[in-house]
Amino acid sequence: MEKDVFKALSDPSRRTLLDLLYQSDGRTLSDLCNYLNMSRFGVMKHLGILEEAGLITTRKVGREKLHYLNSVPIRQIYERWVSKYTEPWAAGLIQLKTELESEPEVEQKPRNVNRIAIKSTPERIWQALTDPSMTSQYWYNGSIRSDWKNGSSYEIWNPDGNVQAKGELLLVDPPRRLVMTWQLLSRSDTAHEEPSRITWEIEPHAQFAGVTLVTVIHDAFELAPNTGNVLEAGLPIVLSGMKTLLETGTALTGI
Repeated sequence: MEKDVFKALSDPSRRTLLDLLYQSDGRTLSDLCNYLNMSRFGVMKHLGILEEAGLITTRKVGREKLHYLNSVPIRQIYERWVSKYTEPWAAGLIQLKTELESEPEVEQKPRNVNRIAIKSTPERIWQALTDPSMTSQYWYNGSIRSDWKNGSSYEIWNPDGNVQAKGELLLVDPPRRLVMTWQLLSRSDTAHEEPSRITWEIEPHAQFAGVTLVTVIHDAFELAPNTGNVLEAGLPIVLSGMKTLLETGTALTGI
């Protein structure tokens, strides 16, 4: 996987595409073609390589296919290699900010999309999402509590007995899909913002047996900009921590 990432990053045109998605996420192929001096097919080929490496994800919204920067692989490289040597510099890679342009025809498009492949089953991943003894090992020490029914509330508690986050379960469809509102209470700049929304999509990998793709979409944070910034940096860490826990049985250090 790391080999694919480094190979994808070796081409200047692909780095340009990542820079464009960094500047403004959720772009169409036609939009991206405007910035590169090559054919539409050439841009599609480069985007395909980036998607295969996991550096971007795509979502269909109406007739459009939108492309999103996926910072999870960058986080994984950081954890294995960069943090040992240049941690202050690398921290900036994790805080990749995206500014979406206002486009009325795609108002409901997802805002921040992260995806990771985990060598585990959908059922085991669902357990990791809903078992407080497991979330406490990768979700910033937070233990999630709920009865896991549609319309129910949930809370995430820290070890000191305080509620870190809370929300409502909009859709509970184990082990494939979980949609929840999100209100981050542990920070003064987010505690009074309106709830945003997190969607978890869990599906078996189409090519590799025993591997599951986990996609996390954070959207509806127009009235919660600080929450959007925090989760943009934090969700890749949560996903990376979940992967480490499920594949190795140990927790990431420092979270």
